[in-house]
Amino acid sequence: MHALHLYKTESIDTLAWPVVENTITVNSPAVAVFTDFKQHLPHVLDARTPATKVDAIMRQSHVRMMLVVNSENRFVGIVTSHDVGEQQLIQRMTELKVKREELTVHDFVRPKTSLLSFDFSELVRASVGDVIETLKDYGQHHCLVMERDTHEIRGVISVSDIARELKLPLDIQGRPTFAELITILAA
Repeated sequence: MHALHLYKTESIDTLAWPVVENTITVNSPAVAVFTDFKQHLPHVLDARTPATKVDAIMRQSHVRMMLVVNSENRFVGIVTSHDVGEQQLIQRMTELKVKREELTVHDFVRPKTSLLSFDFSELVRASVGDVIETLKDYGQHHCLVMERDTHEIRGVISVSDIARELKLPLDIQGRPTFAELITILAA
């Protein structure tokens, strides 16, 4: 066995990053901008999670939308960082006549019955441009992808991910919409 040397890291202040040649365009397959839950764990919240903790959870996870499940771990909807913003918390406290700490994700969830989604079998035959064109009028920041034959949510597409992949000059922190994305692409 060979002993390795250990060195002090006090003078080291940079990180190595992979060099990624990104070749995604509007003509690329749509699955290139798709977060597949068969390859990446979905970001999930229990509906009973205190609403006041959601912002911190999302910041720590670096996401602005999470899937919501019930106590049986069944998909019930989504919640976004905007849904649980300070103004929305105050409004819901007033409506429900409850204390701030009594609010849960359930009080803010966008139910699955109100959501639109792509079918995975159609998405695999589509382009990034097809996705953008389809969603430009909806103004959504995220769109779920389902497998209709198995009745499961397969993944999600995010406008922030598309903008990052296409290297478009969008203000990602400003929550770009698909409508904004198509406007920039048309220019």
